[in-house]
Amino acid sequence: MAWLHTARFLTEAPQLQHLPDLDLPEIAFVGRSNAGKSTCINTLTQQKRLAYASKTPGRTQSINLFALGRQNQTDAILADLPGYGYAAVPQQAKRRWQEVMANYLVSRPNLRGVVLLCDPRLGLTELDDALLELIRPRVQQGLHFLLLLTKADKLNRQEASKALSIARLNSAGGTALLFSALKRQGIEDVALILRRWAYPEEAVPEPAVPAEPSPRGPL
Repeated sequence: MAWLHTARFLTEAPQLQHLPDLDLPEIAFVGRSNAGKSTCINTLTQQKRLAYASKTPGRTQSINLFALGRQNQTDAILADLPGYGYAAVPQQAKRRWQEVMANYLVSRPNLRGVVLLCDPRLGLTELDDALLELIRPRVQQGLHFLLLLTKADKLNRQEASKALSIARLNSAGGTALLFSALKRQGIEDVALILRRWAYPEEAVPEPAVPAEPSPRGPL
């Protein structure tokens, strides 16, 4: 967890050509505009406004990079990609960002893993499915993938169990976990996963991926 707490803003890039050429492990966060992506990043890094959490989804229009590393030394990167699918964003902007994101996910050479955030009450949308299909070849080649079900505190045990089962079937060969910033559920597991992605040679403990919740009523 302390490693993630070192996160600090590095740069923003409205287009791929504006991204710095880095030889560091990079982990991307993607998801719909209302999936809780900014809240998740802020919770993991223990910073309130590292990622901009707007009340108006779709406001982020750039790829934001955050540096990780103690004593201001950068040893890994978190990439916050713009949320997609928000109806109030003009169609031209949607198309542009879908193209930018697709090119980033397919071609970014130092991309080590992808975290796709999904509100389990809504399930995976057509855009989420398209993203899964897009990265599937890279996952098969070794790209790490985590499907993170945010806002898990909104579900009772039966709903959480069903959502987790479906997510595991649709995780493109990756991992699926429940996450709640409010209840602080899944934070340590995600932190361990990200550290293992960035530094597979380290003796980082395996995250304790929980069994599916027992359907015995509300949490």
